[in-house]
Order: sequence, then C-alpha cells, then structure tokens
Amino acid sequence: MLLREVKNIFHTELDPLYPKEEVNSFFSILIEHYLNLERFALALQPDLIVSKENETPLFGALSRLKLKEPIQHIIGTSHFMEMDFKVTKDVLIPRPETEELVRWIIEEVHGLESEEQNTKGLRILDIGTGSGCIAISLAKHLNNAKIYALDISADALKIANENAVLNDVEIIFLEKNILEDKLDKEFDIIVSNPPYVRELEKKEMHANVLDYEPSQALFVSNQDPLVFYRRITSIASNQLIKGGYLFFEVNQYLGKETEQLLKANKFSEIELRKDMFGNDRMLKGKL
Repeated sequence: MLLREVKNIFHTELDPLYPKEEVNSFFSILIEHYLNLERFALALQPDLIVSKENETPLFGALSRLKLKEPIQHIIGTSHFMEMDFKVTKDVLIPRPETEELVRWIIEEVHGLESEEQNTKGLRILDIGTGSGCIAISLAKHLNNAKIYALDISADALKIANENAVLNDVEIIFLEKNILEDKLDKEFDIIVSNPPYVRELEKKEMHANVLDYEPSQALFVSNQDPLVFYRRITSIASNQLIKGGYLFFEVNQYLGKETEQLLKANKFSEIELRKDMFGNDRMLKGKL
C-alpha cells in the first residue's frame, strides 16, 4: 500500500475525533517511530510504498488512537527538555508547562552562580517525581547539584529510575508518602508538581487523560484542593536552608490561594508566573 493511502485512512478514521493538524502530527510521529521516516517523507517521495509488515504497527496504533490512548503511550516515550522519557500508565505524561517550571529553576540557579555563590553540592528535592522529568532535567543542566526525587508510587519510581539511566544522570530516589512521612535532610531547593486537579474539573479533561493517566497523580478533593501544597510548604519551612527556594506548579484557578500559603509561612520574594497559555501556573518563594 502507498504510504499516502495509509495517511488518508488515518484521516478518515481520526478526523472525527481529533483536529486535522493533530492527526497529521500523530502520523508523522508514528512513521518516524516505526518506519524511521522523516515527517517530510511523503513530500519527497509521494509514491512511497509500505510493506504489509510495516503497515501492521501503523494500523495497530490507529486502533489505539481511536480509543483515545495517548500517542506517548503508544510509542512508549515522551519528549521533554530535549530528552526522551519512558512513560506508562503509572506516570503522568510530561507537559510543556512543566518544562517552563524547570527552565525557571535553572535560570535561578545560574543567577546564583553569576553572583559567585557556591552552587557545588547544591541539594534539590523533587516531590512527586512521577516519570522523573523534573529531577532528571535539573540533573542534566545543573552538573554540580545533588538531586533527590520522591514519590509514593513504587511503579512510578521504577520508571523514573529507568529514565535516569536512559538520560545518563544520577538521582537519589526516595519512596515516601509526603502527607505522612518525615524528611531528615536539608535542601537548597524544593520543587513539586503535586496532584492539583479538583474533582469538579474532570469535566474539562479529555478521555486520553482520564482513562490512561494515574488519577493518584492528578486529582484532589473539592473540599481540600491545596492539601499537598499546604503539607509541602510546611515541610519546606523546616527542610529548606535559610535563603532556599520553593517552586511549585499550581492549579491555574488556585494560584492566588497557593501564593497565600507561602506568605503565611514567611516566604519572601514570592512570584506567581503564567505559562505559555496565559494561565497562573508557576510559583516561587524564598525562605
């Protein structure tokens, strides 16, 4: 079968479910993953023929896309901070908004270095690490830092450890329940992207998230949506060194309320930033 015929089938089956541009993106990702073809392959070779053997994984992926399974689960990886991360149903798929948070932390640390402060042996803790994307990205860009990554899920930590090996960095992984367990070390920076989606917000979410990503890492009750932020802010008040920083990814609807938590816990230089979509998404405070 001609590759363009396969693409036409993708559009016939998927255009009712996804925007046309997204279907084009799915197809490009899949031919690169399964056939090692560049996204412009069809433009350069419009009569390119695909063997029956090579058709099989493409049509298998098509069936899974029709069920709204994330493309990252189908190919097994997600791209984040110019790196590839293994993803499964046990971890959240890394988001571009989280990449903005990571870049902000890196900027802050480089700012410290430019002021000739000693960042050798900088200790950073990532709470709720999931795939490890935050911790691993920080380790990749902050060579002198000692990175700790904590999660309640042993399955998530297994994936995060595999991603650390995949991206050639050293991370100290901790299996803990942050709502109950204590920490015994001091840190220069604590960062967290904890569960923050209220149950009432489920109606805004797509099936590819609701059906395929871990609810434990996503949702909090409507009655106490800041439970993780309150606990982590309290921990940071005790476990950060004087002058240390706390960074959060936050619920866009609760940015001001989360900011108030930092103020109530004597943090200074508090800054709430918007993401690329114009939503309150990132928060920083200095102890």
